[in-house]
Amino acid sequence: MNDEVAGISHTKDTLIELAIRFGPRLLTAALILVVGLFISAWVSSWLTRFLGRRDLEPPLSRIAWALCFLIFALMALQNLGVELLPLLAGLGVVGAGVALATQGVLSNIVAGLSIIFTKPFRVGEYIAIAGVEGVVESVTLFNTTLGHVDLSRVVVPNRKVVGEILHNYGRIRQVEVNVGVAYDTDVKLVVDLIRAVLLANPRVLQEPPPVVQPMQLGDSAVSIAVKPWVAVQDQVAATGEVYAALLVELRARGIVMPLPQREVRLIGERA
Repeated sequence: MNDEVAGISHTKDTLIELAIRFGPRLLTAALILVVGLFISAWVSSWLTRFLGRRDLEPPLSRIAWALCFLIFALMALQNLGVELLPLLAGLGVVGAGVALATQGVLSNIVAGLSIIFTKPFRVGEYIAIAGVEGVVESVTLFNTTLGHVDLSRVVVPNRKVVGEILHNYGRIRQVEVNVGVAYDTDVKLVVDLIRAVLLANPRVLQEPPPVVQPMQLGDSAVSIAVKPWVAVQDQVAATGEVYAALLVELRARGIVMPLPQREVRLIGERA
């Protein structure tokens, strides 16, 4: 019984001694971490507003938060008496090994930073890159996500974006419609009719002005190119609406849209 009491008393004395020796350091380290959290959040928020004014993508604010909090964490460890030089040396060795094992990930991060700073495209723009295309939905440090017209999503690693030929359509697309009319048709009348149809469609943009002009003299018809600009999200719907409206108007005006014809002549017959 006396041994148990002595053990409890010894443990209590040890805890009190540790609390006296390390308590202030622990409290100071905790205070440093709390202050670090607040300052890191403030830096991240300020950087987000700063990047927004300069049209840069937001992932940099998260990097700034991590770096700022890391500085305060190192300060807290130093306050606890941890030797930072051996720790940093060990982290350096571990970091070198991780870098070798994750070369693809690091290349994506470097490429993501390049995209964020050079801004070859922005969220909401329609691009074609690395054999795929779609509307840019998000840009992160690791990949770029595109929204396809079939409502699917295409995730492209950033290292596949940097260094490739990029076609940036912006936020508008040019619809391509072809109309074939008979050779004896008044082409000017047809062009004016097409322009009126485009003007009546609310999806068709008037700036830049639509392109409407004869493009080819075919075997049986004069081909007229109709190329208006529409918003990216309206491309499919506008194409169908323009075709339907042109068909109705051309039929109503009695304008002939000849079918492809072939003339076959028999030169002679074998006996």
